[in-house]
Amino acid sequence: MSEEISHQQGHHPQPGILRWLYTTNHKDIGTLYLLFSLTMFFVGGSMAMVIRAELFQPGLQLVNPLFFNQMTTVHGLVMVFGAVMPAFTGLANWLIPIMIGAPDMALPRMNNWSFWILPFAFSLLLLTLFMDGGGPSSGWTFYAPLSTKYSGNSTALFVFAVHMMGISSIMGAINVIVTIFNLRAPGMSWMKLPLFVWTWLITAFLLLAVMPVLAAAVTMVLTDKFFGTSFFDAAGGGDPVMFQHIFWFFGHPEVYIMILPAFGIISTIVPTFARKPLFGYRSMVYATCSIALLSFIVWAHHMFTTGLPVVAELFFMYSTMLIAVPTGVKVFNWVATMWRGAMTFETPMLFAIAFIVLFTIGGFSGLMLAITPADFQYHDTYFVVAHFHYVLVTGAIFSLIAAAYFWLPKWTGHHYDERLGQWHFWCSLVSVNLLFFPMHFVGLAGMPRRIPDYALQFADLNALISIGGFAFGLSQLLFVWVVIKCIRSGKAAAAKVWEGAEGLEWTLSSPPPYHSFTTPPKVE
Repeated sequence: MSEEISHQQGHHPQPGILRWLYTTNHKDIGTLYLLFSLTMFFVGGSMAMVIRAELFQPGLQLVNPLFFNQMTTVHGLVMVFGAVMPAFTGLANWLIPIMIGAPDMALPRMNNWSFWILPFAFSLLLLTLFMDGGGPSSGWTFYAPLSTKYSGNSTALFVFAVHMMGISSIMGAINVIVTIFNLRAPGMSWMKLPLFVWTWLITAFLLLAVMPVLAAAVTMVLTDKFFGTSFFDAAGGGDPVMFQHIFWFFGHPEVYIMILPAFGIISTIVPTFARKPLFGYRSMVYATCSIALLSFIVWAHHMFTTGLPVVAELFFMYSTMLIAVPTGVKVFNWVATMWRGAMTFETPMLFAIAFIVLFTIGGFSGLMLAITPADFQYHDTYFVVAHFHYVLVTGAIFSLIAAAYFWLPKWTGHHYDERLGQWHFWCSLVSVNLLFFPMHFVGLAGMPRRIPDYALQFADLNALISIGGFAFGLSQLLFVWVVIKCIRSGKAAAAKVWEGAEGLEWTLSSPPPYHSFTTPPKVE
């Protein structure tokens, strides 16, 4: 039976639902990842709306504090593991083979498996909300002893779900590495790889290095909670701060897992619409490698208030500041690429420019947080929330939207509605800044994060933040409409959709054939 299925798949897709269940085609699996991540984006976003509705006014309005904590926890987990990471994996599946001239991903059956694990993992995670005592409520970082002593019975399901997400990520990472190493077209040397492929290769190695660390952390939480161990219980000789060390040794490289592929996307879009080659290609590759390496030695900047020795505080402060250097190289190179280019401002370019400006703001607030004595004031306030949302929303998510607009005509064979795309951009830009920029000020004024109630002095800005949040959420419905409209209709797209575009993917028809590059192209 399986031989028959794979034989049928060799030439054309299967009919109906079987196509999606059994597919080993990288384009189909890429599409599944992208649709899944879009769904999770709205699930996580609806949780954020519950949070912002509660914080619209001081006092307890809509939900009880325990449910509020569950919303903040599951919102974080769904957005990180369900929206951002699968979206980048979907792009990797769609684009890496056609960028390097490969017929498919190297391990197609494992590719199918790595996707289908995810819907089950997230179903488990979301089902915990309906359990007696509710879902996990200890923050997306699930610090011990909150997750070991004071959480409900949902911990076991939550840990199992995290293990499944991790297995999916590791399988995807192995596939990316094997594909890039073994299936490049003849003549495509390392220094001819598109930057998106480079950034994903480095991201894949990061995933292999840190996902097992997360698995270890959640397993220790599980045994502390249910099997009487005391890894993180001081009464039994354990150390709750050890959990933070293990978690952030995973958590900081994880931040770069969610932003390095974004750098690859921006490095593809900016040269296209500036109609110039990327400035400093080699320095971009080296900068990406150095960011990845440095990400392993900065984890304790999340822990300055735990009572680290002064020597450690200094080490982590300086190493964190050092990471700003390769990141600055990237920003400089993007700006230098645009300098004196014949620029046009289609929707992907608008999102890319917004990414550069707003991600830089997130980078600067990160430098402020890196300074140990200042961090004592900022720590666990809304300033931190503002910082990482500038990096992850106007960074990772804006780059993903830019990528969707950029490659949508290639994927569907139709041009999207440019006017609607521009509307989506301006609505998103205004609302996202209304949502996150005032958080810097309530944070500097001392408003703690993860609380359902607050003092009267923060009321006006919180109302403004909530209005921005609802406006940003509604703006994304416009994006869904643009995508649906583009799939159904629109002007037919040529093979080379954008005038300044370079790369093997633009040599294929739009949409590409079900099996592209059955004979490898020669790269000159």
